[in-house]
Amino acid sequence: MNTKANELFNRFLTIAASSREFGINLIRVAILIIFVWIGGLKFWNYEAEGIVPFVANSPFMSFFYTRTAPEYKSYKLKEGEFDQAKHDWHVKNNTYGFSHGLGILIMGIGILVFMGIFSPKIGLIGAVLAIIMTLGTLSFLVTTPEVWVPDLGSGESGFPLLTGAGRLVIKDTAILVGALVVLSDCARRILNGKLQK
Repeated sequence: MNTKANELFNRFLTIAASSREFGINLIRVAILIIFVWIGGLKFWNYEAEGIVPFVANSPFMSFFYTRTAPEYKSYKLKEGEFDQAKHDWHVKNNTYGFSHGLGILIMGIGILVFMGIFSPKIGLIGAVLAIIMTLGTLSFLVTTPEVWVPDLGSGESGFPLLTGAGRLVIKDTAILVGALVVLSDCARRILNGKLQK
């Protein structure tokens, strides 16, 4: 490598190394956008109806509904579809009420993670909650049959073949890692503050 190229490479490395804090703050912003957007969607019926298979099959969440698996399969709606009888079932099932509460929780966690830019203690709480939430979401890979391609005769089914729902869930691994990075950053800043006192 010639001297000019070496200088450019070293300059690049210096800039990249100095962007650590900026990158961590961008993770916070990304989590905020994802959580506020997804949490806000929980106030729309189609989204509330779409999470029913996850919640109904979860040993940690199914108690929020009045009816659970496999009854919900008869009342599934396509995104944007309306059927009065199925809608009424979802009202009785607490589908919408649970989704609204979950939406508030998700948005709150996103805001707490973002606030870590200004307060590491608040950010730490948000990061812990984000980790718990994403682990809960990833548990759907074990508890929800709809995340795996069903055996409908093509010979392509089961693990590791994810459906659209499964592909949606697996993306939470990136959020989990981002939350761990943010948690580490908040803990480091809290410790540094204590050491400086």
